[in-house]
Amino acid sequence: MDQDFILKPGCQGISYKGCGQHIGQLHSFNYLEGLPGSDGDCEYVEVQFKNTRKGFFLNANNLELEKGDIVAVESNPGHDIGTVTMTGRLVKLQMKKANLRPDIEIKRVYRKAREVDMEKFEEAKAREHSTMIRSRQIAKDLGLEMKIGDVEYQGDGNKAIFYYIADGRVDFRQLIKVLAENFRVRIEMKQIGARQEAGRIGGIGPCGRELCCSTWMTNFVSVSTGAARFQDLSMNPQKLAGQCAKLKCCLNYEVDTYVEAQKHFPSREVELYTMDNTYYFFKADILNDQLTYSTDKVFAANLETITSARALEIIGLNKKGIKPKSLNNDNIDTNTKVTSDILDEDGLTRFDSTKKKKPIRKNFDQQDRTENNQQPQQSQQPQNREDQHRRGRDGHWNRKDKFHKRNNNNNNNGEQ
Repeated sequence: MDQDFILKPGCQGISYKGCGQHIGQLHSFNYLEGLPGSDGDCEYVEVQFKNTRKGFFLNANNLELEKGDIVAVESNPGHDIGTVTMTGRLVKLQMKKANLRPDIEIKRVYRKAREVDMEKFEEAKAREHSTMIRSRQIAKDLGLEMKIGDVEYQGDGNKAIFYYIADGRVDFRQLIKVLAENFRVRIEMKQIGARQEAGRIGGIGPCGRELCCSTWMTNFVSVSTGAARFQDLSMNPQKLAGQCAKLKCCLNYEVDTYVEAQKHFPSREVELYTMDNTYYFFKADILNDQLTYSTDKVFAANLETITSARALEIIGLNKKGIKPKSLNNDNIDTNTKVTSDILDEDGLTRFDSTKKKKPIRKNFDQQDRTENNQQPQQSQQPQNREDQHRRGRDGHWNRKDKFHKRNNNNNNNGEQ
């Protein structure tokens, strides 16, 4: 029988020659594949079910199983349907990594899934959503402070696992009785955290990538606000919290690097004394090994940026009673030219520089003056004070004055 049980992309459940989402957090990569002896006989296989449920089973019947085969495995009660995700020698290494108890009973693999098994599995899976909605209403009527996030039916439909979220301890004994009477199945309650719920739902983080809890994270470590303080992040709950309303898991990724870098930094409470001022710590650029000091404890005034080595040097001088001239090195040559990178021409900030504007010509008399200088002509000298007042600022006759003088000359000639 061909196993062509294919679901739409993004759905969790049975898939062909694989298990659920291949890029999900439960995807198993066989790094021993292709090596000699990696495909040796192993009596154990790894099987994945819905959500984050995965287990190891004993292949007692010596079935020829490959990754992606849909199998029926032993459960309590009845059987369950899952997908083989790992075979061979790597399974024993994974069992050792999981730290299984020596007294734990490993259940068996019954057979490869038949058509009848798949029909029961699909019928049970179709009831999960309606069961979740109904169970939420029942929990609300009973006044329980809990949220049922998901419901998973067993492959044969005889058992249902209810995943719920609660801040404190919940007494759900009455809830189990009501659920068993309504759905006629065996009830199992499993509490999950807010991070696991966010990983189950999935989404895109502020970094633009899929959430870590839904892709690769399986063990969630507690995150404290100290990780944000070590990295000099603003204590803004809206920026530090993820979609689960908890502190982001990525705060722990680089905190070790910041802690190691700050070992060479002086204490922020230490003040630096110079001949002119007293400097107080203002901010730090840990990765660039730079400290910024201000002459005021509260406001940014006369900011000076130095390296951590220079700060430790000044602290050592102050302990000896010596005050340097300035925070910067005293032997710095101020006449040294600042070099620029050739690649700055292709930088993103190359358009930020303002271009020099051309000077705007105030009037056209300057152009006329330059033309007259290029072509010198004999300028008419003023004969009297009245003519001198009639001249313009540039020393030329106005058109109106020329017209009146021409008329006066004509009248004088006519009288003569």
